[in-house]
Amino acid sequence: MSDLSSVFRNARLVLPDAVVDGSLSVRNGRIETIAEGPSALGHDCEGDYLLPGLVELHTDHLETHYAPRPRVRWNPVSSVQAHDAQIACSGITTVFDALRIGMDEDADLKADDMRALADAIETSQRENRLRADHYIHLRCEVSAPDVMDGYEVFADDDRVRLISLMDHTPGQRQFVSLDAYKVYYQSKKGFSDEEMAAFIAKRRARADDIAPRHRRLLADAARARGIIVASHDDATEAHVDEAIALDTRIAEFPTTIEAARASHAAGMGVLMGGPNVVRGGSHSGNVSARELAEAGVLDILSSDYVPVSLIQAAFQLAEEIETVSLPQAVAMVTSTPAALVGLTDRGQIADGRRADLVQVRLVGNVPIIRGVWREGRRVA
Repeated sequence: MSDLSSVFRNARLVLPDAVVDGSLSVRNGRIETIAEGPSALGHDCEGDYLLPGLVELHTDHLETHYAPRPRVRWNPVSSVQAHDAQIACSGITTVFDALRIGMDEDADLKADDMRALADAIETSQRENRLRADHYIHLRCEVSAPDVMDGYEVFADDDRVRLISLMDHTPGQRQFVSLDAYKVYYQSKKGFSDEEMAAFIAKRRARADDIAPRHRRLLADAARARGIIVASHDDATEAHVDEAIALDTRIAEFPTTIEAARASHAAGMGVLMGGPNVVRGGSHSGNVSARELAEAGVLDILSSDYVPVSLIQAAFQLAEEIETVSLPQAVAMVTSTPAALVGLTDRGQIADGRRADLVQVRLVGNVPIIRGVWREGRRVA
């Protein structure tokens, strides 16, 4: 297949509002023409679906390649390449790698590790090592004392296009249930009940003191640089009002349907995890993505911690939710996330868009990725 021009034939094309049997041609990395019906020339898709390349806004999967065991650090460039290969082979052609800033005092990874990974992403991109197009998403823990110091490490990095404002203080948002928080941290840290109570009290006092100020500072800094702001784990309408005041564009993983409805009504893109869809619910016991889809307030899916969940969740929603068509489900993993972060050159099979394409065969309820192209060039 030429890098300059190519044809994909005998495909089930997932267009913005329909699925049609036909072909498309690519020239110089862009979709040139789309035609219904058979074609005698080109790459034979054998009746498989042809989708736009998936757009992933929130995956923290890179850390598992860099720190595969406690106190083990892998070569950062090698880690990025391994992560990238898994991303591309999951049909993702544009990815926002989530790097965290604002660390627990006993965190295994520090801001310097995040900077090393960011440098490795940029080095790998420059050296043409990568299959997917990579950007950076900063996950900012507003209740951490060092979050602003961590942000400064990235202050001049123009690959940062998205930040999320997180607050994992016990008793709110993701951990509104103190019982769930205790189970999570006592199993992770081996605390006694007395140690756990002291830990919770310390975290709450610290968050009351610094989290609101950090939230405002980070949102202001991002807005000044044209970086999109996302909220994280909103649970109440008050949380959503706070997000609106900070010009938040994306509501990541709202934990209640009330917060999701309010975020959607305010024009934010409501994002939920692909694993939540595939597993049938939240691992934290919060609202399910399916419930939000049935209510018409789910806009974006993210693979979160399982890259392949993104494509599987899209097909599963289309199959299981009567009001969600396949084009609508595919938009949740392509055009909608792309548009919300300003990447309007991709995310649809449409004339002039980037030829980021995924060939998918559905066998049972688990899709098979049979080919991935980025700007018309095969990468997986």
